[in-house]
Amino acid sequence: MDHPLFDLVDRRIRAAQEAGDFDDLPGAGRRLPDCDDPENAVFDRLVRDNGGVPEVVALSRELARLRAELAAATDRTARRDILKEMSMAEARLELARKPRARRR
Repeated sequence: MDHPLFDLVDRRIRAAQEAGDFDDLPGAGRRLPDCDDPENAVFDRLVRDNGGVPEVVALSRELARLRAELAAATDRTARRDILKEMSMAEARLELARKPRARRR
C-alpha cells in the first residue's frame, strides 16, 4: 500500500517540472557522486548540511563537557550526578561505536 502523500508529492513534482523549477539546476547533466550507503544518502546529506554530526562525535563532545563540569564542581552531590551522566554517556558512546550489523 502506498503512502497517502505519494500522489500529492507526485503532483507537486510534475507542477514544478512544468513550471521549469528544475531547469538549470547546479550539477544538471553531471553524474551523481558514488554513494556507499544509498539507502541513507539523502538523510545523511540533510543532517550534514544542517550542522548535524555523527552520534559518536556528539557523545564525545558531551563527555568532554561533562568532564569539564566535573572538574569545576565542588559540591559532592553535583559531582555524583555528573558522574552518573558521564557513565550513561560513556555507555551510549560505546554502543554508538559498535557496527550497526552487530546490533541487529
